[in-house]
Amino acid sequence: MSASGGQKAIIAAFSANLGIAVAKFVAWFLSGSASMLAEGVHSLADSGNQLLLLLGNKRAKQAADKEHPFGYGRVRFVYAFVVAIILFSVGGVFSVYEGINKIQNPHPLEMWWIPIGVLLIAIVLESFSLRTAIRESNPLRGNKSWVQFVRRSKAPELPVVLLEDVAALVGLIFALIGVSLTVITHNGLFDGISTIFIGVLLVAVAVVLGIEVKSLLVGEGASDEDVEAIERALIADPEVERIIHMKTLYLGPDEFMVGAKISVAARRTVGELSVIINRAESRIREAVPAARVIYIEPDVYIDPNDTAPSTEAIVLKSSD
Repeated sequence: MSASGGQKAIIAAFSANLGIAVAKFVAWFLSGSASMLAEGVHSLADSGNQLLLLLGNKRAKQAADKEHPFGYGRVRFVYAFVVAIILFSVGGVFSVYEGINKIQNPHPLEMWWIPIGVLLIAIVLESFSLRTAIRESNPLRGNKSWVQFVRRSKAPELPVVLLEDVAALVGLIFALIGVSLTVITHNGLFDGISTIFIGVLLVAVAVVLGIEVKSLLVGEGASDEDVEAIERALIADPEVERIIHMKTLYLGPDEFMVGAKISVAARRTVGELSVIINRAESRIREAVPAARVIYIEPDVYIDPNDTAPSTEAIVLKSSD
């Protein structure tokens, strides 16, 4: 992903959420609206989440060391997973609890025009934040649908911001409906119901986000397109007879490791094998720049269905 693009979206979301959080808490204090309290906590949690994403980006740039020889790229996945936990616990569970409490103890709103005004302004600001995230995501999304982009993106920052902004807009609409119905009917029950809807929405988004980031934490391989490009680069050399097997693993959002065993002629010398491997690594990096860590092992392929392999191959294989 574009690091500058991701940071731009995160900073835009942080600026909007921090200002909105302050306004929502003031509106809650003056009106007593449970929806405004839930939305204030939601925006505050989102602001903290964006700071975590920025911190994860910074930590991921640390140089590789003895303890982490492949670098710190995957720390961005860890921080994104922490974001999902915070969104679930602080935002979702608290909102559901507050909504249930408001339903059990409903009361009409005071100074109702303040929360409605804050919600309308917040919808405008969140829309600008979402527009920035969409604009920064479009070059990376390509022809994928938004669902595919969120599910397949190896860089967690933009999908996280997109999901948070969408959840924030939908939550604001829930809050606006709840507050409006409470004002019209003078019944605080609607404010409590909308607060529960906000909490359920946040829990759902947190679960989706957690599932996607968990897959990256466990370890995902390169996309089918990248794997095919690597395979073409390997067998482009006539000296490479075939690929015996190959595996890939993302070390961070911007780089992955390639491990491959290739079949070469048994008569090749060590010097010739070195040239073959070096050429293969250069072709892979040219075809897929994200393949930055490459390990290639030369071998002699023996057909498992061949009942009488050559003596030379057997000798070489037994000394492997």
